[in-house]
Amino acid sequence: MQNLTKETAIKLLEVNMKNQNLRRHCYAVGKALSAYFDYYKSQNLDTGKLSKEQWEIIGILHDADWEITTNNPEQHTLMLMGWLKDYDTPEEMMNVFRSHNTKITELREPETLLEWTLECCDELTGFIVAVALVMPERKLDVVTTERVLKKFRQKEFARQVDREQIQQCESKVGIDVNTFIEITLKAMQENSELLGL
Repeated sequence: MQNLTKETAIKLLEVNMKNQNLRRHCYAVGKALSAYFDYYKSQNLDTGKLSKEQWEIIGILHDADWEITTNNPEQHTLMLMGWLKDYDTPEEMMNVFRSHNTKITELREPETLLEWTLECCDELTGFIVAVALVMPERKLDVVTTERVLKKFRQKEFARQVDREQIQQCESKVGIDVNTFIEITLKAMQENSELLGL
């Protein structure tokens, strides 16, 4: 039984996901979740039993099987959870993965702060990348919260992004959309090299 560390999580991701942009999405969600861990701690909110590193690991792995399961979405997260049987994986972490694709798998509705944060920031990281890519510089450091909000209101822009899923941040984790975008964007900008932007 292997320890599930950040390093082993990255190896597991890289073995099963060859597409660099998909990997970067997973890294982005990992960095965002790590930033949210710090934010919730600063607000004296209950982050549960998992560590900051484990929050990041969840982001790194949340879509680790997506490249393989794209044509079989009902297998998304189930395959990942199968792989994790070889690792010492806390039940709290497995629950996050059970809730991640629940619209299709119906395994577990998101309940915890972590589960809802993943649910809301998953789509947002992709949206922020889309905003960066239409800027002349194609760089995260020129993206602002205001620019993201402006694009957010343009329904024809990145229309595949589920804006309602992102906006749940207000009711599910108690953070207004502006702040939620701000935290996610800052986490991505601080790791722009890793994200190739």
